[in-house]
Amino acid sequence: MDKSSLSQASKIIKSGELVAFPTETVYGLGANALNPQAVARIFAAKQRPFFDPLIVHISHIERVKELAADIPPVAEKLMKTFWPGPLTIILKKKEIVPDIVTGGLDSVAIRMPDHPIALKLIELSGCPLAAPSANPFGRLSPTMAIHVKKHLGSSVDLIIDGGKCSKGLESTIIDVTEDTPKVLRVGALAVEEIESIIGKVKRPKKKSAAVTPGSLPYHYAPKTKVILLKRNEPFPKITADSGYLVFGPLQSPLDYHPHALSLSLSKDLVEAAANLFEYLHRLDNEQLKVIYIKPIPSKGLGAAIMDRLRKAANTFRQEKP
Repeated sequence: MDKSSLSQASKIIKSGELVAFPTETVYGLGANALNPQAVARIFAAKQRPFFDPLIVHISHIERVKELAADIPPVAEKLMKTFWPGPLTIILKKKEIVPDIVTGGLDSVAIRMPDHPIALKLIELSGCPLAAPSANPFGRLSPTMAIHVKKHLGSSVDLIIDGGKCSKGLESTIIDVTEDTPKVLRVGALAVEEIESIIGKVKRPKKKSAAVTPGSLPYHYAPKTKVILLKRNEPFPKITADSGYLVFGPLQSPLDYHPHALSLSLSKDLVEAAANLFEYLHRLDNEQLKVIYIKPIPSKGLGAAIMDRLRKAANTFRQEKP
């Protein structure tokens, strides 16, 4: 992106329209977070329920003071350590933040993305950007510009192509509005890294969709049916119209199957996270009957990957026959 292109994108934001832009996590669908009408366009484009809060993106840590009514010391420590980066922090909000952004809650989710295009766009726009993932609600998050174009198309006024997202998973979300910080969504920053800085955090078993983005029990799903196998459960009979997603080497007979992919042949969790949504998009485009997925170890980034895979599989359990 050259300066003139980013200038054009910032003008679109200032006019109350939508720009899809890359971050290190996934592509975001951005609008002026302080303009309720512009934010409403995000919900319309995504067909997203209005009760689901949005994350507000900033380009400088100092801007938190404009949006948050209270910044506890633990939040300052997290910001200094992990920003810019894939960590979203929930704080008590100021009145300047519209209710449509927060789902009517008294708190706001804020993060500073670690991507030069995102940071420059926010800076040139002169406002924080409300930006959920640039995909239809509940479906696969986009990690490439082509994913945005295919699934949102003309609903977006401009799509900035910044290549493939380096992390490939949404940000981790932590709520610091209470005495003990609470992780509400596992993501591209491992919880263990957070705990190494601020100590133990709460990890609730049940999450409320009204508190944080992406916490519905069904979410992040392709249109193709997804079946998440149990640990050590073998694949059903291998067929040409089924897709297969594994973690590690592809064993026979999948090593030559046209629709079998490995998130990481070397079992690297960082590589697996970066490939997750891209590979699900790829299999979803093949007009398959079903995608079978082998579980991976739920440690570090593996916990976030498994969270996305469970929700993708749960989508089809929620649908009526």
